[in-house]
Amino acid sequence: MTTPLEGLRVLDFSHALAGPYCTMILAQYGADVYKIETPDGGEVGRTWAPPYSLGEASYFLGINSGKRSLAIDLKKPEGIALCLDLIERADVLIENMRPGTMERLGLGYQAAKARNAKLIYCSISGYGQTGPSRDDPAMDLILQASSGLISMTGVEGGERVRCGHSVADITSGMFAMIGILLAIEARNRTGEGQFVDVSMLDSMISAMASNFAYFMGSGVVPEALGTRFSTIVPYRGFPTADRDIVIAVASQKLWQEFCVSIGKPEWLDDPGYATNPLRVKNRETLEPAIAEVFKTDTAAHWVKKLSTHGIPCAPVKTLDEVAADPQVAAREMLPDIDGFRVTGPPVKFSATPGRIPRRAPHLGEHNCELLKEVLGLSESQVAALIEKGAIRSA
Repeated sequence: MTTPLEGLRVLDFSHALAGPYCTMILAQYGADVYKIETPDGGEVGRTWAPPYSLGEASYFLGINSGKRSLAIDLKKPEGIALCLDLIERADVLIENMRPGTMERLGLGYQAAKARNAKLIYCSISGYGQTGPSRDDPAMDLILQASSGLISMTGVEGGERVRCGHSVADITSGMFAMIGILLAIEARNRTGEGQFVDVSMLDSMISAMASNFAYFMGSGVVPEALGTRFSTIVPYRGFPTADRDIVIAVASQKLWQEFCVSIGKPEWLDDPGYATNPLRVKNRETLEPAIAEVFKTDTAAHWVKKLSTHGIPCAPVKTLDEVAADPQVAAREMLPDIDGFRVTGPPVKFSATPGRIPRRAPHLGEHNCELLKEVLGLSESQVAALIEKGAIRSA
């Protein structure tokens, strides 16, 4: 069976997480991703260690599976010429350098478009290519703060915390993939490529649509609520006799089932809890009462009882528990690729499934292979580029 993006050539000038995550997903669905790296150490993700696995930073292995590596020196004119030749044969280019960096190298959108009018050129940056914050430095933590996320993350009255995963990077990486696929669809109709401008700030604001809707509707600035939800009660985590669980009682029918499941049918007749707006209003009495009930038995006990009544619930799992979960195995979400487990394709297709064609590459591992395959260079031409220092010797 073919993959959805089979035959799509992607030049990946990105580093760290947002861009590499996007191109990893593209590779899982069949795109041929050429990771362009500096010969002197490669992209920064190779240094984010320990831990190490298979001679590489585990972080790098987990974010770059399925790609092939080209180590090209962008400070040499021969290296830039190689990149422009590759651009002529590419479908997509993605980069997440500071705005203006690719232009200074001679690899900006206008230069690329002059060589390939069908090219889709995707730039990921902290704040976008326009606006007063365009040139501000950005990392995931910075965007979690500047987007407003950290102001809502943490426990009520306690320290503000970053989200436990790099949500700004991953969100912008996903929006970059969406933008690339939309541009491909547009190109199918027009025959022309285009520039795709993805901002981490824009991505986070869009991803927090429900939070902004609450603020716009109420005028109330959201604050940290821990696991609580501002407009649904009960919807949060609670400690049990042995570990925490979370519950989501998001409808009146579920509230009725919930009261029965935990042995509190009298709450159904309590006028203070009759509707969700009333439960939100009176959460300071209801939630402590629920907490007292859950403390009387184990998480397994309560999850079984709640699940029997159709209440969405789960224990708060650690990553080792998730990695051992039979559901995760059934969905093939942590496959072993040459001795290292990576995250698998998240979207399942009946006719064109995703796959992971190879482990993450060693630096410059595919220099000779790709330059011969894509540009048709001879052994002597590749040797000459190595001698000039334009590419790294394998």
